[in-house]
Amino acid sequence: MNTDNKLSHAQWGFSLVELMVAMVVSLFLTLGVFSMFAMSSTNVTTTSQFNQLQENGRIALALIERDVSQLGFMGDMTGTDFVLGMNTTIDAPAIAAANDCIGAGANNASFPNNQAAHFRRIWGYEHSAGGGGMACIPDVSVDTDVLQVKRLIGPSIAPAALNSNRYYMATTSSQAVIFAGDQAVPPLTNSRIWELQHHVYFIQTDNNVPVLMRRVLGKGGMKSGSSYEQLVEGVENIRVMYGFDSNGDKSADSFRPAQSTTSFMWDNTALQRLVAVRIYVLVRSLEEDNSYTNNTVYTLGDKEIAANGDGFRRKVVMTTVVLENPILL
Repeated sequence: MNTDNKLSHAQWGFSLVELMVAMVVSLFLTLGVFSMFAMSSTNVTTTSQFNQLQENGRIALALIERDVSQLGFMGDMTGTDFVLGMNTTIDAPAIAAANDCIGAGANNASFPNNQAAHFRRIWGYEHSAGGGGMACIPDVSVDTDVLQVKRLIGPSIAPAALNSNRYYMATTSSQAVIFAGDQAVPPLTNSRIWELQHHVYFIQTDNNVPVLMRRVLGKGGMKSGSSYEQLVEGVENIRVMYGFDSNGDKSADSFRPAQSTTSFMWDNTALQRLVAVRIYVLVRSLEEDNSYTNNTVYTLGDKEIAANGDGFRRKVVMTTVVLENPILL
């Protein structure tokens, strides 16, 4: 018998034990690959959400800061209070109180009035569960700040560029006339024309998503559907701290929330002049991450907000705005 011939036709392969060991090793390798992909997917989600938080916070601050930084700009009347019958005339049709956004104080509507009080260019409050504040903005998120800002928009514009749905102010160094864009331009010698702006910033929830909102002044007031502007989704809270100069050095000696700001301070009297505004914005991710538990407590100036164990990521962004146009009283 030829033994070499038999050996040449032998079939070699894995034994059962070797096959089982190879399967177990392959299983562990597969689990490792899937774990790596899961970790990579989680990292991508986390990075994407934090980038979104940073960008939404930056946009929200930029929008508010643009208004606040120009607070008090009133064209050629900058630095002067408006007194009806003396240096100010209103030719525009009156805005009904029910159609306007009127803040606290004797003179805090879209147009100056004839009461013996300063025309307020800025005012704010924290909306509580009991309501209050401005009737023009229902459904404001509880425990969030509302900010009201009034100013003129530069540069000055030509009469041919007037918008019939806006209000304007013609100014000289000593006179101001408010009129609507569909009216004739006031015959005020050597005057320039500016758009009159009245904005109210607040937080409102839309389909369970918090949104930074803004109401804008248009023809007839601020209660039309077109006066609502959705600015940034995911803005969950705003805290505004107001910086006052009490010693005349033009820098803020203290920052305080709206609820501890007195009527005299809003009007820049009693040796308290508003010189800066500090704005905190709490931004929340738009979608909840079931793999994440948020127990962080966030600090917005003088207040703290707890996440309470939900799955939303959050970030606080802040800016301080120095006011360039103080009111000379």
